[in-house]
Amino acid sequence: MNRSSTMTIAIGDRIPSATLNYIKDGVQAMRTDDLFAGKTVALFAVPGAFTPTCSAKHLPGYVTHLDAIKARGIDTIACMAVNDAFVMDAWAKSQNAPQDILMLADGNGAFSKLLGLEMDATAFGMGLRSKRFALIAKDGVVTKLFVEAPGEFKVSAAEHVLENL
Repeated sequence: MNRSSTMTIAIGDRIPSATLNYIKDGVQAMRTDDLFAGKTVALFAVPGAFTPTCSAKHLPGYVTHLDAIKARGIDTIACMAVNDAFVMDAWAKSQNAPQDILMLADGNGAFSKLLGLEMDATAFGMGLRSKRFALIAKDGVVTKLFVEAPGEFKVSAAEHVLENL
């Protein structure tokens, strides 16, 4: 399905092709086509690493519920933010996030924009970011999508995603 840049991805849509980065022996590129192919993936996105809600609740929830989420048929759990790979790596270490959670950098926000889930946070001095969301995709097709209302943290929480698997 072709979407214009103003449309938000929806259930039944294919995940768009993009490149994200992560740290493993230096900066590595990961194509979304490879990340989602043949697997069931839980991807959650935060507006920024080290930001209050993201650090106090969002990422810790997925760390706490990692095994339970995987037990419900999720092959890969990935956390994404519009930060660089070095920031995502430092944040993962500061949060004691296990290597089972992929910490993916959407450095320029290109993937967030392709998803239609970009957010303008320039009023807060943060530039363009990703909205807070979670999605489940099976073999690259979105099966569940949880996008937060501005300023909220409910539907993308690990607990809510787990209840809906």
